[in-house]
Amino acid sequence: MNKTDKGDSWLPLIVIALASFIIALDATFMNVSISQVVADLNTDVSTIQMTMSFYTLITAAFMLLSAKLQDIVGKKKLFLIGTALYGVGTFTAAISSSDLMLFIGWAAIEGVAGALMLPATVSLVSGSYYGEKRTVALAIVGVMGAVAAAVGPLFGGIMTTFFSWRYGFAIELVVVFVILIFRNKIPNFEPTESRSDLDISGAIISLIGLVLLVLGILSLSKDFTTSIGVIVVALIILAIFAYFEIRRKRNGQVPLLDMDLFKDRNLRTGTVILLLSYLSMGGALFAVSLYLQSVLQLNAFDTGLTTLPMTIGLLIFAILAPSLTGKLSHKIVMAIGCIMAIAGCLILSYQFRLDTTTLTLMPGLFVLGSGLGFLMALCTDISLSNIPAESQNNASGVNSTGTSLGESMGTAIIGIILILGVMGGVSHAVDVYAPNYSGNETFHLQVIDQFQKVGNINDLKSDHTVVDIVNIIIQDAMAFVMQITAIIMGIVFLLTLRLQNANIKKQ
Repeated sequence: MNKTDKGDSWLPLIVIALASFIIALDATFMNVSISQVVADLNTDVSTIQMTMSFYTLITAAFMLLSAKLQDIVGKKKLFLIGTALYGVGTFTAAISSSDLMLFIGWAAIEGVAGALMLPATVSLVSGSYYGEKRTVALAIVGVMGAVAAAVGPLFGGIMTTFFSWRYGFAIELVVVFVILIFRNKIPNFEPTESRSDLDISGAIISLIGLVLLVLGILSLSKDFTTSIGVIVVALIILAIFAYFEIRRKRNGQVPLLDMDLFKDRNLRTGTVILLLSYLSMGGALFAVSLYLQSVLQLNAFDTGLTTLPMTIGLLIFAILAPSLTGKLSHKIVMAIGCIMAIAGCLILSYQFRLDTTTLTLMPGLFVLGSGLGFLMALCTDISLSNIPAESQNNASGVNSTGTSLGESMGTAIIGIILILGVMGGVSHAVDVYAPNYSGNETFHLQVIDQFQKVGNINDLKSDHTVVDIVNIIIQDAMAFVMQITAIIMGIVFLLTLRLQNANIKKQ
């Protein structure tokens, strides 16, 4: 494609951004529909949760292979193959008559399809625009996944409450048709490598390593010791993969992943920033949603409405971010976003009680989302700023893998932090209301058991002491989650300072 043709229309961006949106939406909208799916398919909660987990696992595991296939098949062709496959998967999921059929359609087919599409969304946009338009385009695609993940509970709540979870997949199928109808608007890019260049051994090693890594992360809150062991094995396998790829390149062969890319500070640092940002967002949404549904007893629709300010803040500030880069550098805008996100976490850390209203939570959620909007909108652009055109596909795969791992890690890690927070809250409550039992582990376990049986404030009005105890536990647990999230965003802030203010590509 000629440079003079680049960036003439926003239509390619819209089409590609739709793909990013439905892939991320798929990972979150079913969270509020589990009980209905269990009833409709005559299965159990653990089976549906496993299906949801495997969707994320499969997507992350195939990401690096997909990035390389762009060079061999062509990024547009691979994107469209993935889109068509995604349509098959979402149709299968929509008409599922059993949990196995849902697993095949959703986790297996859509998981692979999502992996084929995601790296291509970044590289297609990066190759289709230049200058300020490139910054805007990458900002929109970069934040689209976050917006979809945040709006997922509301979308799922509407589908489940007023229609059926099946309509969620059906709407995704409509989006797939829209993408395929407008496929000619996406610029074409010729393949740069042949099939003989495909590193099959590297693909197998990376696949095993990434599968074990995501599997270990997803099971952290269930069996911590075993999960850590699996993660360590995964990291060893990925280290072997890195060594294998380095040797392959030295021998004059084409590697699946060019490890020299990690010499670029912006790509290396930007990928970690994306991972931690998505971890923070996913974990915060999980903890807040759990609080809203378990403590305040909100339904799926009202839970989605309550978290909507985070989505609105994310979207508004993501759109605003590129316009600020004319006066401020990418890293400065991102650093401001980190500070805003930290402020949002600290505001929220004081808001969780039994008598909290949804209006009380909205300012903190909006500020947190706004900060993440600044951060996520510009991170992909600056990550790829120094990467030559011939390596953009590989680099987009690295970026997408970081994003996918962050999404996978959020729920698992914040789940553990929430449990630790509850334990700390119990200890605090016992010290205040039953000091004679301080340090008594048996009594602490009994309090935790009683806490888990508590419904909402209406069940407790007759016993003010229990209300006070439960309030302390909830306050300490949720405050701990938000404080840890603030610390993670503090680490992200330090990482943004390491980014180089490189010239974002103008051509």
